[in-house]
Amino acid sequence: MNDARIALVTGANQGVGFQVAKELVANGVTVLVGSRNFERGKIAAEEIGSGAIALQLDVKDNASIAAAAERIRTELGRLDLLVNNAAISNTRKGDFSLEEYARISRPSNVLLDEVRAVWETNVFGVLAVYQAMLPLLRKSSDARIVNVSSAVGSLTSNADPAYPYHPMFGPVYPASKAALNAITLAMMIELESTGIKVNLVSPGFTRTNLNGYEGTQSLEEGSREVVRFLDDRFNVLCPLSREPAAG
Repeated sequence: MNDARIALVTGANQGVGFQVAKELVANGVTVLVGSRNFERGKIAAEEIGSGAIALQLDVKDNASIAAAAERIRTELGRLDLLVNNAAISNTRKGDFSLEEYARISRPSNVLLDEVRAVWETNVFGVLAVYQAMLPLLRKSSDARIVNVSSAVGSLTSNADPAYPYHPMFGPVYPASKAALNAITLAMMIELESTGIKVNLVSPGFTRTNLNGYEGTQSLEEGSREVVRFLDDRFNVLCPLSREPAAG
């Protein structure tokens, strides 16, 4: 097992994370299927097949992150690929459309507890996982990190009134992704003198639970660029025009 590339994908029991894990396994990578709920992770790993290993990992729980890192260190010895994919978009959208939810989450009326909850996963969770897994990535001869962001977090794009998502930019999910972009830049600067590559990728408007399945792209399309940035040699299954993650 240690001869194969070893990847950790957070939030891999569903959505883009699941598809990324599936495609990595198809390319011969041993994939740790990170899931807050271990049973859901086991089901996902079994569906993906041989090469997928369920790993309990709650990015908001320091003890869970530490335990996951220790398991990787003990059982595998290193980490080659880290995909920070786990994210949430809201805590109270319910049956609201994206436009309706945007109206109740403006800076003037958003619930601060909701902002904190989303940022805890999308920003602080990514940083916590990075800190815990970096020593394992340093043991790899060719380590790569991909942080999954979103074009809705681009400050440059959203500052343009003509940008389609301009009216929906708010302090919950979009701003969390803008913060993630900044955190990723800080990671890039920290690691620029090392061989560890860091990339920020937007999967595009993909149909997932994150957006109430209102997305216009399939999971295969949404996962393509994430997988490609992990290794250009991988056989990526579906063409996609990539959106910029940051501006």
